[in-house]
Order: sequence, then structure tokens, then C-alpha cells
Amino acid sequence: MRRFAPDPLTATAAVLFAAAIAFAAWSGLSWLGAANAGPPAYSQLRDRVLQEGEQAVQNFNTLDYRKVSQGVSLWEQSSTGALHSQVAAGSTQFEQQIRHAKTVTTARILDGALTSLNVSAGTATIIVAVQITVTPQNGKPAVKQSRLQGQLTRTATGWKLSALGQAPVGAAVKSPGG
Repeated sequence: MRRFAPDPLTATAAVLFAAAIAFAAWSGLSWLGAANAGPPAYSQLRDRVLQEGEQAVQNFNTLDYRKVSQGVSLWEQSSTGALHSQVAAGSTQFEQQIRHAKTVTTARILDGALTSLNVSAGTATIIVAVQITVTPQNGKPAVKQSRLQGQLTRTATGWKLSALGQAPVGAAVKSPGG
């Protein structure tokens, strides 16, 4: 009786084909597992820092003359470093000015983004588009939109503003032929 000897090329192709199928199955399962595992820790941290930064910016742009001490206290709670020192040092005079002006200022965050996040240094930079409404005691509300940039610093109680100001506007780009 004649024995059948497999062709070495066919045998190698069969082994490679089986290996390819096994790899494809493993890769598919790994990809599905990664897709369902949720965002990585860095992504969650970035989102939390952004949320805390946006809240701090909103706090700094909201103030009611009837509750000015509470508002300034919220500013102190939302800040750290030099910004916190400025708020604390000027709070009495500032409270008097707001009570005299009799205005209510409210802020609404339109959009925000972190432009940098250095986890090891505990610092971040945020840029925020905010709508600010100033309502005098007797008069119509004035609404303006502003772009603010802030520096955030990690503290034992969360991320707080260490600086806040107008976001720089880039140089105007001249269009060709215009």
C-alpha cells in the first residue's frame, strides 16, 4: 500500500493559515476588550481638570452685590497662589465697590479646552469661552462674550485657578490678494 506524504509547501501554508486565523481571533477579542474598557486614566483626569477649571472660571465671573461676601469667598475657594493672594488682599475694598455698584453678574461657560496638562508638575492651562451677563439694580442686562485663559494648579482639594486673564488674540492673518 502506498503511503501519502504531505507536500512540505502545503503543510507550511496550512500551519501559517492556522496561525493567521488564531492571530486574527486574538486581535479581534483584544480590540473589543479595549473598546469596552472605558477611557484611560489620563483621559478621565483631563476631563476632570477641564471641568474643575471651567467651574472656577464661572465662579470668578459670577457675583451678586446682595451676597458679595459669599461670592468673594467662592473666589478664594476657587483660587490658589498669587491669584488667591490678590483676592484675599483686595476683598474688603472690592466688596464695597460691588455693593455700591449694585450689579449682579452671572457667567455661563460656552466652551472650554485644556491647552496643556502637566500631571507631574500639577499644572494645566485652560482656555474658556464665557458669556457674561451684568444686570444693574435699575436697568437692562448687558451681555458680552469673552475668551479667558487661566492657569490651573493641583492642590490637596482639587485643581484651582492660579492666574486668570483675557486670552490673547492671535495676529490677524492676511488673506491672499486682500
